[in-house]
Amino acid sequence: MKNKGFHQTITVNASAHETYNKIARVGDWWARSFTGKALMVDDSFRIEFGDTWVNFKITEAVPGNKIVWHVTGSYLPWLKNKTEWTDTEVVFEILSEKNATKINFTHAGLVPEIECYKDCEKGWTRFITISLQKFIDAGKGLPE
Repeated sequence: MKNKGFHQTITVNASAHETYNKIARVGDWWARSFTGKALMVDDSFRIEFGDTWVNFKITEAVPGNKIVWHVTGSYLPWLKNKTEWTDTEVVFEILSEKNATKINFTHAGLVPEIECYKDCEKGWTRFITISLQKFIDAGKGLPE
């Protein structure tokens, strides 16, 4: 990915298509307060954590290969710039390997220079490397 941003890579024990479909089940691994759809281009969804909310639109979707969530609006009340995530992108690149699938996760625009980086880095690390990993591998994630 050319854009700078927070990056994590995990390897899961599932096919690329199963991985893609499970990423789209946002409420099962990230936010229980998920509403909308997150599978195909033009789908939109919203997640909420208390007073915090983020709206997304799917701008790229290649089943079994890649999905891009564009942040169309956000409200992060603990930050000075409460809309800091707006116009950033969350990208999942899915790569088949021998008996597994690699997920390259990037939150483009989430860079060390912005206020939320340290808190958001911790959150994404937990949700990608623990919750999403468990959801894909064992069928049970740890959504907020």
